[in-house]
Amino acid sequence: MHAIDNFHGTPAAGMVCALAWREGDTLTPIKTVTTGANGRPAEPLLTDAALRPGHYELLLHLGAYFAARGVSLPSPNFLDRVPIRFRIRDAGQRHHLPVLFTPWGYSYYRGS
Repeated sequence: MHAIDNFHGTPAAGMVCALAWREGDTLTPIKTVTTGANGRPAEPLLTDAALRPGHYELLLHLGAYFAARGVSLPSPNFLDRVPIRFRIRDAGQRHHLPVLFTPWGYSYYRGS
C-alpha cells in the first residue's frame, strides 16, 4: 500500500490504515498500520501465509489524518474513514495498492 496526499502533494506520512479479511458483510481484522514518511507501512500488509486469494478491505482514517495536520475542514468532514475493497486472485503475484486522496475524494488502483 502506498498513500499519496494530493492535497499537500506529499506522501501520506502518519496515516492509520486497518486491513481486514472480508466475507460478505463480515470483516475479520488482520492488522492496523501507520504509514511512514514515504506513505507506506514499515512492512507489507500481507506476506507469506497471510497473502491468500480472497476479498479484503483497507480502512483509511482520512479524517484523523487531515485533522492531525491542522487542515481546516467542515464538521463533519466530507470523508472520514474510507473503505478500499479489493480482491486478490493469485497470491503468487506481486500486489501494490496506490491510494491518492484529498479531503474530498480518492482513487486507487492495482499498481505494478
